[in-house]
Amino acid sequence: MSAKIYVEGGSGKALNAKCREAFKSFFEAAGLRGRLPRVVPGGGRQQTYDDFCTALSNPRDDAFIVLLVDSEGPVAEGNGPWTHLRDRQGDGWDRPEGATDDQAHLMVQCMEGWFLADREALRAVFGAGFRPAALPQRAEIERIAKQDVFAGLANATRDCGGRRGYRKGRDSFDVVAALDPTKVTAASPHAQRLVDVLLARLQPPRARRAR
Repeated sequence: MSAKIYVEGGSGKALNAKCREAFKSFFEAAGLRGRLPRVVPGGGRQQTYDDFCTALSNPRDDAFIVLLVDSEGPVAEGNGPWTHLRDRQGDGWDRPEGATDDQAHLMVQCMEGWFLADREALRAVFGAGFRPAALPQRAEIERIAKQDVFAGLANATRDCGGRRGYRKGRDSFDVVAALDPTKVTAASPHAQRLVDVLLARLQPPRARRAR
């Protein structure tokens, strides 16, 4: 089986290419080399959901279709992604007919929250002047509010020469490509869930037959 991940982010040819390459690097490092999902940048949040629904309702192959978006806020204990996306003000997305629980995934509370799990990746991207002490220090990265994540990134990178001040788009996918998935999944249960689902769904044919 193959997989397609409709991910929030990207805008325009160059940024879409960076998005695809960044997540390719992340998933390769997570153990999916040789069976990588195809990443489809959706641009805006609503457009990503709409593209996911279209792909789900018009299957062209046996690909496992996945939605990956920011949660944009805390996820209530016990709520799965579809419940969160249905109840969150501003979304109100119903689970499409035929979609399963493991086809919706969240970056909690935003993609940049993952960065806090791997400060060495941030240092590698931003170089001299990077100040990790300015980042939120809470180990439970999914409990750090989105505005605090961005404020911390701005403060930690404001003296970094050529990349002075974190900028989404310019910097975000460079950091994703540098992340250590082991650190991210250890700090983010939702990231762990994403990797676990993909590893299970994209097992090599021989492994599936042996089960």
